[in-house]
Amino acid sequence: MKQLILTNWTFTRAFYLVIGIIVIVQSVMSQQYFGAIFGGYFAAMGLFAFGCASGNCFGGNCAVESLKKSNATIEEVDFEEVKTK
Repeated sequence: MKQLILTNWTFTRAFYLVIGIIVIVQSVMSQQYFGAIFGGYFAAMGLFAFGCASGNCFGGNCAVESLKKSNATIEEVDFEEVKTK
């Protein structure tokens, strides 16, 4: 848990944390406690790196992996024409 909080900080993650804290403070000052819960969710996303704040929407399904150099060669493909009646 400590490693999750202290590593892999990005601008988006820090932005979610700061906006969440601002929403919490403003909501408590105006006694709108539902807004504090809403801000807590965004602050938690930034602090614990889940959801879109970590760059992985919905559990990492849209994470982009880095491109790796490949030594694979391009193979020649033979196509066959199919005629319909």
